[in-house]
Amino acid sequence: MSKPASAGKARICLWYDGTAQEAAEFYAATFPDTRVTGIQRAPIDNPSSKEGAVLVVEFTVMGIDCVGLNGGPTFPQTEAFSFIIATDSQEETDRYWNAIVGNGGAESMCGWCKDKWGLSWQITPRVLTDAMSNPDRDAARRAMQAMMTMRKIDVAAIEAAIAGE
Repeated sequence: MSKPASAGKARICLWYDGTAQEAAEFYAATFPDTRVTGIQRAPIDNPSSKEGAVLVVEFTVMGIDCVGLNGGPTFPQTEAFSFIIATDSQEETDRYWNAIVGNGGAESMCGWCKDKWGLSWQITPRVLTDAMSNPDRDAARRAMQAMMTMRKIDVAAIEAAIAGE
């Protein structure tokens, strides 16, 4: 497999059941600094596809080099791998969350959601991650307790928890 000139030595390989190109194009349309960088077609028939079918899609997600492998149904995505997207506002949190969930994805707890291909995402406002390392451990506990009740993170509620309101 050839690599794009910008690819580093290490990349993330994500397994898809024939939908790697669709997923990569969605990510490119949703996240900044995300693009499809290459498509490789199967040179011969193989267990997961026919000759000429899209086998590998090279793409970036917010600057992270990835390879989407159309490997078939053998290995579905699990929560053992997720992208963490740090957000700076409720608007940005809502935009990414709604794009993923609204495109056939599913909500989970504590800022986690899955896209329609089963890939997990953590849409995490920086105010929450900053709260976890707050030297005021009571504020950190309140923020964590508030987060544990949420699906999509509510920035105002996290800020109120930090303030003890």
